[in-house]
Amino acid sequence: GATNVLRSGKKKAAALTLLGDALKGVFAVAAARLLQNNLGLSDGIIAIAAVAVLAGHMWPVFFGFKGGKGVATALGVLLALSPATALVCAAIWLVMAFGFKVSSLAALAAFWLIPSPSWAWATVVIAVLVLYRHKSNIQNLLQGKEGKIGDKADKP
Repeated sequence: GATNVLRSGKKKAAALTLLGDALKGVFAVAAARLLQNNLGLSDGIIAIAAVAVLAGHMWPVFFGFKGGKGVATALGVLLALSPATALVCAAIWLVMAFGFKVSSLAALAAFWLIPSPSWAWATVVIAVLVLYRHKSNIQNLLQGKEGKIGDKADKP
């Protein structure tokens, strides 16, 4: 998502992509939480909504089930579920991203450490989904082939 757009050299577009993907997660979960009392929704239903918006981003029906890796959307979901957990996750990502200049490594570190006691099963599922979507990045990291933040995209 945003990292790929950043590789095109368009920083504003990358920032808007990051914001849009994160807001998708925030709005979906916040809407479910706002309706929770009126509709009698359990916390389990809210957790399902959180996982569903992330899965919808990763495997969108309208794009042939080919979507993003879900880092920004997952962060938005976490922000709506547990702001403290989201802030810790974002802080880990920032430290890793600035330290190693590898976005995927930062995402892997941040989401490996996110489970929140208040939304335990949902945050574990979110972490597993983000980690799963990064399997090619993990292979590239192990082979020393993963691109760095700021690298330009190869021209087709």
